[in-house]
Order: sequence, then structure tokens, then C-alpha cells
Amino acid sequence: MEIIGKIKSFLLENQSIRQTVAKNTFWLSLSQFVGRLLRAAVVIYAARMLGAESWGAFSYALGLAAFLTIFADIGIAGLITREASRHPELRQKYLATALGIKIAMLGAGIGIFLYIAPRITSVTEVLVIFPVIALLTAFDSLRDLTTSLARAIEKLELEAAVNIFTNLAIMILGFTFLSVNSTSKSLATAYVIGSGMGLLAMIFTLREYFRGLIKNFTYSLIKPILTSAWPFGLMGLMGAFMINTDLIMIGLMRSIGEVGYYSAAQRPIQLLYILPGLLAVPLFPVMSRLVGEPERFKPIFNKVLRFTIVGALPVALGGILLGKEIMLLLYGSEYLAGAPVFQILSITMLVTFPSLIVGNAIFANNKERDLIYYAIIGAGGNLLLDLVLIPKYGMVGSSWATVITQIISNAYAWYRMRSFIGSGLLQGWWRPILAALAMILFVLAVKTVSVPVLVTIIAAAAVYLAMLILLKESSLKSIVSVFR
Repeated sequence: MEIIGKIKSFLLENQSIRQTVAKNTFWLSLSQFVGRLLRAAVVIYAARMLGAESWGAFSYALGLAAFLTIFADIGIAGLITREASRHPELRQKYLATALGIKIAMLGAGIGIFLYIAPRITSVTEVLVIFPVIALLTAFDSLRDLTTSLARAIEKLELEAAVNIFTNLAIMILGFTFLSVNSTSKSLATAYVIGSGMGLLAMIFTLREYFRGLIKNFTYSLIKPILTSAWPFGLMGLMGAFMINTDLIMIGLMRSIGEVGYYSAAQRPIQLLYILPGLLAVPLFPVMSRLVGEPERFKPIFNKVLRFTIVGALPVALGGILLGKEIMLLLYGSEYLAGAPVFQILSITMLVTFPSLIVGNAIFANNKERDLIYYAIIGAGGNLLLDLVLIPKYGMVGSSWATVITQIISNAYAWYRMRSFIGSGLLQGWWRPILAALAMILFVLAVKTVSVPVLVTIIAAAAVYLAMLILLKESSLKSIVSVFR
């Protein structure tokens, strides 16, 4: 009973910085792993049931509507996490005011996009499901706002429970609706009902903070929230352009079928993007509180940043080497045309993994205005390269547009964060590089014989980790001691 009590205390109570981050990393990892696994199940099932054309229509509508979330949020969720962690006494006022701002912006955004959508595309299947998808993104956006409060109070066990519940509901409803009627509208309806259930569950879980919403709405906070949030929102806008502009531009200049292939290849990549967030999200409230203590902030930042880069190497290289086999495993031979897209987009993980840590550090240090040019470079560059490359190279050209733009925009972000990157980050890179080379040679050797791709992935990861241990890579030890 004593052991059970200690486990319960460790997983449900905030006791110290190190324990709280470890606890929240556990819950976030569980939430993301189980939630994304459930969502992946319905995505793979839906892609197989609908086929490339209908799956492409669903993905295209989702890509268009996703901009609703960005324009309605403009960084508000991240700001709530930062400010509510710093000022506990103002949590209800920040939540009530931010919720009012978001609802108003969502209402305006939905109206604008329902008006614009028929002028962007003439694909009937997309137009039919677009109102449902718009409602889905609204529910998701509101749930993200409430989740930001759970992160501010560093109670990610609440987020985990609601996230798993939401994705379980979507999976059950998705399988049920598609088995009755295999259409993109059935899938969209399942998504919106499941997301709505998740929003209600999150509100119920944090109900003490939702009391007196009208009373706690504070007009004087509107301007500070919008002024501080919008630069960080531009970073999210860049991410939306990276993910959704590609789909929209491919649909406009090529075909809905190519949208389906691209989206299918993109989904596993997006799933892998959550990995650095397992550290970045629990760390963000801590970093926000330590901005005035550079002697504590910088070591944490540098160690976590190096760890994410070391972690990105095998994931990116594995995607490049095994892209065809992974697409075949997930979707079957119908989607093999998307394998080159998967392999190219795998390169982005070398950039995206560390950039999440860098972006959070910039925001935590109240330097969110530095993100403005970062967002402009990313969004504008991606759109420009899409216009140049898609007509000739199709979805492959769009993939390269994303890679090139991410490299350029994140190079700028690293430049702005140079004062936080100590010399230790640049030392000893021969160790992970040697480990990566050993893994590459192993995968190439295994591909000459008939070995299941899952076995290859697990074995390759083991080879990489074993080499890091053998070479005494510092990040493996330092990440354990970061919060001592």
C-alpha cells in the first residue's frame, strides 16, 4: 500500500520542479501516445474505406478549415499558459476574457470561411462537408484554450484523461459511422461529435475556473492579451501554412487524388511531431518562471535542446530509409504513390524537433515579436515555393517547398536565440553522428533480406541507442539531471 501511495503521489501531486516535469511528461506521453494511436486507427481505416479521392476531399476541407483555428487563436492559448502560470490569482479573469475573445473570433472566422470556401474550390464533396469541418475546428480550438489552463496549473493528468476520452469517442464514432455509410461526411460527423464531447469533458474537469465567466470577463485584459499573443500566433500561422497550404495548393493546381496521397503521407509525420512536445509542453511553465534566472534557464534550455536533436536523428533517417515500407504497412499499395512525400517530409523532423524548444524559449522570454519575421519567412516562403514547384513537380515539389522553408525560417529563429545556445551544444557531435551512421548501415543491410518493417524499426532504434550508450553521449545522462 505504501508503494501504491508513493506512485499515486508522484503521478497526481506537484512536489518539485524535477518531479512535476517528470510527472507531466509521463501524462503527456501517455495522452499523446494513446490519443494519437486511437486517432491513427480511425485515420488509417478511413483512408482505406474512402479511397484516395474521398480521403483527399476530407483532408482538403480540413486543411481549409484549419485556418479558422489559427486566426481565432492568434497565440491566445500559449499566452494563457504563460500568464496563468505566473499569476495564479488572475487565472479565472484570463480564462474568461480569452474565451470571450476566441468565441467572437471563431464566429467571425466561420462566417468568412463559409463565404470564401465556394470561391476557393468547386469540388462538391468538399463543399458539402465544409460546414461540419468548420464546426469541428471550432470545438478543437475551444478545447485547446481550456487545455492551456490545465498546462498552466501543471496538471497534465487532466489533459491526458480528456484527450484520451476525446480520441476514443472519435475512433468509436468513426468506425461506427463509416461502417454504416462510407462517405467523407460520415467521417466528418463522427469527428465533430467526438470533439464536442471532449470540449464538454474539459469544461467539466476544470469547472471551478469556469464559474462566473461573465463576472470575470475583464475588458482591460483584452488589449494586453491581443498585443502579447499575436506574435506567437504568427508562429502557429506559419505551422498552419506548412501543413495546410500544401494541401490547398495541391488541390488547386493538381488534383484531389494527389491531396489524398499527400495527406496520407503527412499524417504519420504529424504524429511524430508530438515527440519533442513531450518535453517542451511540461517545460514551458517552468521556463516562463525561470526567465529572470539565466543561470538556471540556460543549462535547462541547452540540455533539452541537444536531447531533442539527438532524438530527431534516428526518426528522420528512419523515415527517409523506410518510407516506402511504412506507407505500404499503414495504407496498402493504393497509397504507395505518397511514399516519396513521406521520405522528403521526414527531413523536416531534423528542424522541427529543436525548433519547438527554441520557439517556446523565445515566447517564455517575452521576445514573441522576434517570431514575426520567423512566421513571415515560413508562411510566405512556403506559399511562394509551392507556386513555383507544384505545377511541375506536384506533391513532391510541395514536400521540398516545406523542407526548404522550414530550414530557412528556423535558421532565423536559431539566430535570434543565439544568446541561449551555449558552447556545450556545439561540442561532441561526432557521437550521435557515428551512432546514426551505424543505424543507417544496419537498416541498409536488413533491407537486403525479408524482415518485417516494424521489426526493422525496433532493431534500428536499439542499435542507435546502444551506440549512444557505448560512446557515452552526454545528453542521455544530462537529461536525467536537468531538474536536480
